[in-house]
Amino acid sequence: MPDYPNKRDDARTTPGPADLELAAACRAGDRRAQRDLWERYKNRMYGVCLRLAASPQEAEDWLQEAFIQVFRHIEKYRGEGSLEGWVRRVVVRTAIQLLKQQHLKTTGLDNERLERLLFEEGETSAGEEDEPGRLVGLLQQLPPGFRAVLNLYVLEERSHEEIARELNITVGTSKSQLSRAKAFLKRLIDKTLILL
Repeated sequence: MPDYPNKRDDARTTPGPADLELAAACRAGDRRAQRDLWERYKNRMYGVCLRLAASPQEAEDWLQEAFIQVFRHIEKYRGEGSLEGWVRRVVVRTAIQLLKQQHLKTTGLDNERLERLLFEEGETSAGEEDEPGRLVGLLQQLPPGFRAVLNLYVLEERSHEEIARELNITVGTSKSQLSRAKAFLKRLIDKTLILL
């Protein structure tokens, strides 16, 4: 698995002794250590999956698959950065691979789906949710390609070159998808505000 730099790791580049001990115990197959690693990072990594997935159930499936990859490749963690940053990279890469396996296109927008999402009438639970929950709900309404590029660029702080490499698209497509995703998200937010 290639290691992509992540600007988010800059603030946590030095692993603590607990990170190194936990990774070593997981490498040795210690089930308690694996459970501890799961408990330590499952909620934050679920948030990462939830932003990329189309539904909470899909995010849960992706989280499980990502942690399988974490445990399968824990020997690749060399302690050169934070354990959390390494786990996050594995989770993001796993989610991207799962998006690709679903044959989701990262180019273009289905106009019929756009109209349905933007102009569909119906009840919203936005007033009942907290702000982060509302944002995740809106992100999940984005077409998969828009959602992937927006999350990687804005939330994971990846460059367009890194996104293009990971999603097998051109840099221009990445930039276009980001621009369209922002416009689409703005329309969704405006629509939500009108419904409140």
